[in-house]
Amino acid sequence: MIRTILVCEVQVPFVRGGAEILVRQLVDRLRGHGYQADLVSVPFKWYPKDEILTHAAAWRMLDLSESNGAPVDLIIATKFPSYFARHPNKVAWLVHQHRAAYELCGTEYSDFVHADLDVGLRRTLIGLDTQMLGECRRLYAIAGNTAARVLAFNGLRAETLYHPPRLAGRLTAGPAQDYVLSVGRLESIKRHDLAIRAMALRPGPSRLVIVGTGTQDGNLRRLVEELGLGDRVHFAGAAADEELLAFYAGASGVFYAPFDEDYGYVTLEAFLARKPVITARDSGGTLEFVEDGVNGLVCDPQPDAVAGAFSRLAADPAWAAALGGAGFERARLVTWDGVIEKLVGA
Repeated sequence: MIRTILVCEVQVPFVRGGAEILVRQLVDRLRGHGYQADLVSVPFKWYPKDEILTHAAAWRMLDLSESNGAPVDLIIATKFPSYFARHPNKVAWLVHQHRAAYELCGTEYSDFVHADLDVGLRRTLIGLDTQMLGECRRLYAIAGNTAARVLAFNGLRAETLYHPPRLAGRLTAGPAQDYVLSVGRLESIKRHDLAIRAMALRPGPSRLVIVGTGTQDGNLRRLVEELGLGDRVHFAGAAADEELLAFYAGASGVFYAPFDEDYGYVTLEAFLARKPVITARDSGGTLEFVEDGVNGLVCDPQPDAVAGAFSRLAADPAWAAALGGAGFERARLVTWDGVIEKLVGA
């Protein structure tokens, strides 16, 4: 019988995003179901590339089969390389692998290129991932997009387990105001710059509100100044929950068009606030929920296409509200029911 469970987290110090939120939600849900659950965190550094295998080896050295003289019945791994940990009853609920060495290799979002040294390291990582994920008693993924990558690169089948965002029970709709909301870490792969460039192609007084922090903060602010959008783009930083809830409630729509996203809480958060989502054709996991013209708009990842989507929503508020309502009906079906049962194998 399963009683004690450890959830394994790969933590980049000072960074808190969707994966960090997920593992804490999972621990809370496990405790709520009567399990003795705790979180095991190990810091991760992916540069220089030589560090990647070192950090993977650190997880492999961990024997999590017992703690304080008592057995640990189950571990649940999440991101690379947490699934390298040793345990006779290991389950993976995969957020993602080291994407820079997988589908992002050779793109502007990765430091891996198709050169001999990188090819060798990439081959090693994929081989090790296949072995370590193959050790798992059960393999799940947080989204269909993640499961598809595991099948394509590692030849392993993972069952998709969707879960609701942390703010699910608190999001509410409000009257639409004259701004589009963009939420997410300020990193290149999240493509907030697309929304900024789209605003430059639209006449005022519409605004863009950006919520998040990250390494691209300065670059995005400089882009706003270069485009003369200083009074139309607001950087809200790391908004507190109440502020973020208010931003969702008042938005006319939510822009969320990262490149090949794993899952994306923002999509479901927007829908639960009854707001339509503007995303891109190459945004990955968001397309598992957003249907063009049904609950949002799917466009090319180009500023003019995004600007056109913004304008379509602004021109017909009633239609935008209807799209948001359809999104709500989709998102409310995503619950924690069955997720814990699957992970624990009850």
